[in-house]
Parts: sequence; structure tokens; C-alpha cells
Amino acid sequence: MIGIIMFGVALVMLLTGFPVAFVFGGIALIFGVFSEGVELFAFMPFRIQSIMQNTVLMAVPLFVFMGIILQKTKLAEQLLEAMGKLFGSVRGGLAISTVLVGGLLAASTGVVGASVVAMGLISLPVMLKYNYDKRLATGTICAAGTLGQIIPPSVILIILGDVMGIPVGDLFKAAVGPGIVLVGAYIVYILIYASINKDAAPAIPVEVDAGTRAQQYKEALMAIFPPLALILVVLGSIFAGIATPTESSALGGIGAIVLALLYRQFSWNMLFDSSLETIKITAMVFAILLGATAFSMAFTYTGGDVIVEEALLGLPGDKIGFLIISMLVIMVLGFFIDFVEISFIIVPILAPVAIQLDVAPVWFAILIAMNLQTSFLTPPFGFSLFYLKGVAPPGVQTTDIYKGVVPFIAIQVVVVFSILFYPEFYGLQ
Repeated sequence: MIGIIMFGVALVMLLTGFPVAFVFGGIALIFGVFSEGVELFAFMPFRIQSIMQNTVLMAVPLFVFMGIILQKTKLAEQLLEAMGKLFGSVRGGLAISTVLVGGLLAASTGVVGASVVAMGLISLPVMLKYNYDKRLATGTICAAGTLGQIIPPSVILIILGDVMGIPVGDLFKAAVGPGIVLVGAYIVYILIYASINKDAAPAIPVEVDAGTRAQQYKEALMAIFPPLALILVVLGSIFAGIATPTESSALGGIGAIVLALLYRQFSWNMLFDSSLETIKITAMVFAILLGATAFSMAFTYTGGDVIVEEALLGLPGDKIGFLIISMLVIMVLGFFIDFVEISFIIVPILAPVAIQLDVAPVWFAILIAMNLQTSFLTPPFGFSLFYLKGVAPPGVQTTDIYKGVVPFIAIQVVVVFSILFYPEFYGLQ
């Protein structure tokens, strides 16, 4: 039972706010030495070396760099302004515009914090100006901002691909369908909500002639084309088999710099700041990975994995029973800890059981990725909630944001279960 106690202590320590990498590494050292002795860590240098030589993980800093560069190009501002003009005359149109822009930003940047902050600064004041319901406005922005977790190129898909030994390109292809369905589900909800509560998302009265409308379409196309071109370069090169995800991430970084030049936002200071921020985020991810590797090794040697495996294999319902319990565990943990910790600690425990139960690896990975997306929305520690609250006008309360995300969390849960019970619809089996 040492491994189970070790796991419980790790969860308690994570809830205290102590740095994640040190929690995993420190607990692994204490329990590992106590149960097996110092010799247990003799092979740790070789594990670290294999991590640092993993070319798949090179895509993480490159995609992060691409996203941070694009964050500074005013891309979100132009997209939101153009989409707002196109859909503003529709009831709930501003919220629909926010979802569509969130999807485009997800496919071109994949940085959740940047998307939520940008839309919170630009879209939220406009929606409040036109008397949108605060809960609908804030919930839409938080949900749209987290689309970068499932729509490729997603950092979490890269991490899951490495942890589960699945080609990242396969995960990117498999995630497109669920991402589009989720965007569509958000839009349908907004349209239904706006039609039932007519004062919650009023249409913006616009009186323009045909020439002005044609100009708006032209401006919208001009705003959409640059990120769309980048999406085609990055994802198209992967799907066509021209480049690996690592190679396409390098193309994405170059493409982001080209867009910065086109938007006249490029400067050496901007490049330096983006590189520095990329290093900080990458260092955080890899520090957690090293700590999680030590934790996983100690957990395995203390026999914790055997206990968990036996318990999961003994669940009623066979494959479906295991998947339901796994999704519930990941969802509950997502309320309290970050997707990176879940990916590095929980997934390696569940993946071998999934293989024994003949669960398709790509199907299982997409289920996990979609589930982990909810961790950005679920109170009390959903990062999107904090990002939006930090830039929201004074009149928007934390309770407005919490209440606003509840319907979108429910939509995500419905989509997760649709993937679980109808994988063939998404081409996952």
C-alpha cells in the first residue's frame, strides 16, 4: 500500500500550492528511498537523457513560441472586429463571433491564456455595451478560449502522444472532428439561449447598404486569411505527410514571425520577450515531466501500479466501465490539479489497463484530451476563470463567470460521452 499512500500524499501536497515539480520529485525521493533504497534512482540519469533526446517533445516549445508570437500580432483584435461586423446583426451574433474566433485562434496559436485575455479585453466590453447577459458573455469567452486544448496544434495532444506512445500526427487528425463538433455545439447553445431569452443576447441594429456589406465581407476575409494560411501550413503539412509534427512546429514558428512582419508588429524586443516567455513555459513543463518521471518510477517499484491495475480490471462493465470510471476520475482531478500533472501521472497508470482491455489508443487519448479541456473551466481552479477575471470590467463578478461556464461544462461533458459511446461517428474506431 506504500504506492497508494504516496499517491495520496502527492494529491494533498498539490492542493497546498507547493510547486508541482518539487512535489513529485520530493515525494518520489522520500518514498523511493524508504521502500527500495538509494539504488532505485541509479537509472534516473538515463531516463532524463531519454526525455531530453525525445524529438517529439521538441514540438512543445516551438508551438508555444508560435502562439506567443501570434499573441503579439493583434491577430485576435482584427478577427473579433471583422467577425463582429458580420454576425452582430444576428441575435447572439457577438457570442457566435467569439466562438468562431476562439476556434481560429485555437488552430493557429493554441495558447489558452492568450485567447481568453484577448477576447476578454476586446469582446467582453462590446457584449456588455449591447446589454448581453453577463453569464452568457463570460461563459462564451472562457469556453471559446479553451478550444486550444482540443483543436490541433494542441500542446496537450503532443504530451499525450509522447506519454502513450501514439504518433502525434494521428492525434491531430483525430482531434479535428471532436473540435468542430464542440464549436458547433457552443453555437447551437447560444442560438437556442438567445431565442428563448430575447433580452440576453440582443442583435445589434445595423443599417448598411450593399456596398458597405460587401466591404465588411472583404475585411472579414482579409482578417481570416493570414491565420487560415498558417493553419494550412502547419496542419496541412502534417496531414499530407510532408512534415512531422516537430518539423511543422518549426514551420509554424517561422510563419508566426512572417505574420508579425505583415501586421507590422515585429521588433527585436518582441522576439526576445516571446523567446523568454517560451523558455519559462517550456522549463515549467519539462521540470514537471522530470519530477513525474521520478514519481512514476517510485510508484511502480512500490507496487502501486499493480494495485491500481487490478482494481481497474475488476470493474463491472469491462471496457465501457473502465472508460466511464477513468473519465470521472480525470474530471474530478481536473477540478483541483492542472492538465500537465494529470497527463504525466494519471495517464501512465491508466494507459496499460486500456491496452489490456483492447481500448483503441487514439480513442482513449482523444477522450482524455476532451476531458482535460474541462479542467480549464471547472471552479475553483479553472485557469480560464482566473484569466478572464483578471481583465474583466469591475461590474463583472466572479460568481457571474462561475455561473456562465456551467452550461459550457455540461456541453463538454455531453461531447465527451458522445465520443465514448459513438466513437465511429468521429472515425475513432
